Amino acid sequence: MPEWSYSVQFADESKIAKAMRWDVRVHPKVMREVCAVIKGMKVSEAKEFLERVIRKEEAVPFRRAHGKVPHRRGLADKWGWPVGRYPVKAARELLKVLVNAENNAEVKGLELERLKVIHASAHKGMTMKRYMPRAFGRATPSFKVTSHVEVVVAEV
Repeated sequence: MPEWSYSVQFADESKIAKAMRWDVRVHPKVMREVCAVIKGMKVSEAKEFLERVIRKEEAVPFRRAHGKVPHRRGLADKWGWPVGRYPVKAARELLKVLVNAENNAEVKGLELERLKVIHASAHKGMTMKRYMPRAFGRATPSFKVTSHVEVVVAEV
């Protein structure tokens, strides 16, 4: 069995809370963009932002994986980057991890109003490989890509 660990280590873990989720059925490129946006936000702001993304009221700026992605109104004013999308599935999964980290902070006795996202990252997970049989002895691959998500919040 593989061993799971966080990609970042902290010296004093008394004021932080962590949460992780493995094999989320979202492409790591998309999850990386959403993680990059919420990093540095307060937890309450990040939750509101992700809920607006799920409702398609606010777009997420795509800085790295932005080939053939259209410009969105208001992105350049707020984020300084005009290209963006509405990654509903990634926002929904990241919201679950963020709520889990907030609950872990509550169990530790941290103040929920002072929590801030200090680390959010996505890594490539397992690729599920399937093949669909076709005519004349051929086969078409159908690969499902997954990602691992981790969020660390701290009391500031």
